[in-house]
Amino acid sequence: MDVDVDAEQARHTDRTGHDPEHTGRPVTLPTVPELAAMIDHAVLKPTQTERDVVDACTLARREHIASVCVKPFYVPVTARLLKDSGVLTSTVIGFPHGGQSPEVKVATATNALHDGANELDMVINIGALIDKDYATIEREVALVVGVAHASEALVKVILETGYLDDAQKAIAAQIAAASGADYVKTSTGFGPEGATVEDVRLLRQIVGPKMGVKASGGIRTLDDALAMIAAGATRLGTSSTAEILAELRERRGEV
Repeated sequence: MDVDVDAEQARHTDRTGHDPEHTGRPVTLPTVPELAAMIDHAVLKPTQTERDVVDACTLARREHIASVCVKPFYVPVTARLLKDSGVLTSTVIGFPHGGQSPEVKVATATNALHDGANELDMVINIGALIDKDYATIEREVALVVGVAHASEALVKVILETGYLDDAQKAIAAQIAAASGADYVKTSTGFGPEGATVEDVRLLRQIVGPKMGVKASGGIRTLDDALAMIAAGATRLGTSSTAEILAELRERRGEV
């Protein structure tokens, strides 16, 4: 498979909203608003309820985080609670194992966009990737990207890196870039491992400086977050938002 990543990256510069020349350079201690603006607050555990979504939206509005990421069922209430706040509504497609057909993923995406989602985090078909059925991965990503971009929404492609070797990670990231996705994302948080510095650094090297890289899974402390940013992440997925921001305030002497 021959993928011209550089040609594709130029298409994402204005859409992603992140530093178009992010190269994984060392980071200084960010301000609280700077870090908050990089966080997708996750409300994705099987047992989490509407009460958890309401609490998450309250936190998100107070801290001005990037988005609240919820299960598709909770997109309508999330979009309503976040209206006019500047915080985006994100949801998951093909979550958590990616085994649905491309048509099912597109239908889920279309419904979520209708309900008010601004960002879609889609899981690739992991088995198809391991089978080297790259055409299926290309098709499903391109289809979801097509409906999302038609609604001015972003797409983050979840690779679930814990199941993949480095060559598979590289191929999946190249497909995501070539298919028009806005971000590559490490993990669902429900696989064998979450984000690692090594994987974030690898993905940044593969997609270059202009595409978004989201680290997700196992980011529970400020040092975890800073390590991912230093490795090249431009978005962080975590359910520990309040704790991380509190730790940052303490470290900055703002408590």
